[in-house]
Order: sequence, then structure tokens, then C-alpha cells
Amino acid sequence: MVSNDNLDKVLEKAQTLIEALPYIQKFNGKKIVVKYGGSAMVDDHLKYNVIRDVALLKLVGFKPIIVHGGGKEISSWLAKFGKESEFINGFRVTDEETLDVAEMVLSKVNKSLVGMMEKLGLKAVGISGKDAGLLRCEKKLAGGKDIGYVGDVKEVDTTILDTLIENDFIPVVAPIGSGLTDDHGYNINADDAACAIATSVEAEKLVFLTDIEGVFVDPSDKSTLISEMNLAEAQELIDKGVVGGGMLPKLSNCIEAMKNGVSRVHMLDGRLEHCLLLEFFTEKGIGTAIVKEPLF
Repeated sequence: MVSNDNLDKVLEKAQTLIEALPYIQKFNGKKIVVKYGGSAMVDDHLKYNVIRDVALLKLVGFKPIIVHGGGKEISSWLAKFGKESEFINGFRVTDEETLDVAEMVLSKVNKSLVGMMEKLGLKAVGISGKDAGLLRCEKKLAGGKDIGYVGDVKEVDTTILDTLIENDFIPVVAPIGSGLTDDHGYNINADDAACAIATSVEAEKLVFLTDIEGVFVDPSDKSTLISEMNLAEAQELIDKGVVGGGMLPKLSNCIEAMKNGVSRVHMLDGRLEHCLLLEFFTEKGIGTAIVKEPLF
């Protein structure tokens, strides 16, 4: 016979499933783009939990596309070769040697993520933005300065993504693209790549896994976390100078993606276990969501 304590635990689990049901129904069959980066990329325990979350999303009918970074590992490998990393306005200065290292490291990260997914019974394929002309770029300037082979995405050909998704694979994308006119390789900021892909596939959700809890009115006061806001409110935060630093380009990317068709954007703390499930399947959620209109 089940004890009262055990029964309460079982009922709590059942309530959690019931709470998740309308969200599963709402997003069944919809594409979501997850930009995977930060500590969740380098901590093996967090990495495994993120992949498990993605597995569950896939199994309940979501169509995930993963776009990953690898900045910390790129910097580590450059240091091993005696090369110092240089950044201008948050973008890595990328000469030929740095680009070679970035491609090597991102390929290694890509295959590692694919391997973890396959161990969980998922079908995943690792690609880069070079494959099948997925991401075509022009040179990005940072404050008017030439920063080398850093790409500004101008064209996205979703054929390879559509083909993989239609055949029940999860695409795992490394942010390296090709030049529009020179066919040279370009290192692309992973946030930029995720936004461009989410816009082109008309994703229902775009999710950024970061090392911060979300957007704050006052970053020094954790009680000022903004759980949900609309496009106008997000733009107002930028116009009034409330957000700055690394959050400014991220929030600008979110606004641009939503103006171009993405329905909802989420900024989540990837250091929190099962952050994807908590945000997608619970009424309260975590982090910050930018929405066009309430879900229900």
C-alpha cells in the first residue's frame, strides 16, 4: 500500500505532467532553435542535462535545431598555440590562423554534442554553416574596424535543415559560414547564427542559454528580473540605456528575430539544471521571455 507521503509525491509528479500538457499541445510539431553556449557547454554535468532536455522536447513533438558556440575552448586552444585572443566590441578578431583553430574546435564540439544525443537514442547530424550553403556571409565590421574573417549572415538556405528535420534528425549547427562572393570561411557569432536560422525556418521559439538569469531592470538587484515583456518593452529597455554590455547585442538580436517572424524568444540561465523544461512546461517559467502575445 502506498504511504501518504509517497502518494503526495506521486500526485505532485502527476500535477507537473498535467501542467505541461497545454504547452506540449501548443508546440507539438513546431520548430525551436536553441543557442547553446556558456557554462552549459563546458560543464559535463550541465551539458548532459541540456541534452536530456532536448531529448524530451524531441520526444514530445518539438522539432529542435541546436546552434552551438565554443568561444572558451577556442581561446584555450589559441593559447596552446601561443596566440592571444583579441576582441573588439565583443567579436573575436579572426585572421587565417584563428579561423583554422575555430573550425577545428567547433567541429570537435559539434561531434561531441552529436555523440551525446545518439547515446540517448536521438538521431542527430552535425553540420556547419558551410554545408549546403546554409549560412552565406559578408565581412562584419566592428565599430567600423576590420576584424578579419568574421561573418555577417546575409543569406540562409534552409534546405539541409528542412531535409534533416523531415527525416527525424536533429540538426546541430556549428557557426562557420561561407562568403557570399569569395567562398572563404567566416567565423560567425553564435547568437547571430541562431537568430538568422530561427528567422529563416520561422521558428516558434528561439532560446539562448547564457550564464545570467535573464534581463534585469537593475542587474545588482536580483528581484528586478523581468519574467516576460513584449517587443515595445524590450526596445524601451535599450532606448533608455537600461541594458548594456553583452546583454545589449543579445537583446537587439532577439528583437530583430521577432520582427522577422520568430514568435517567442527566451533567455535562460544554462547553469540551472533542466532550464529548458522549466521554461517550456511550467506556468511560472524561469529567465526572461519576449513575447508577441500571451500563450493562453
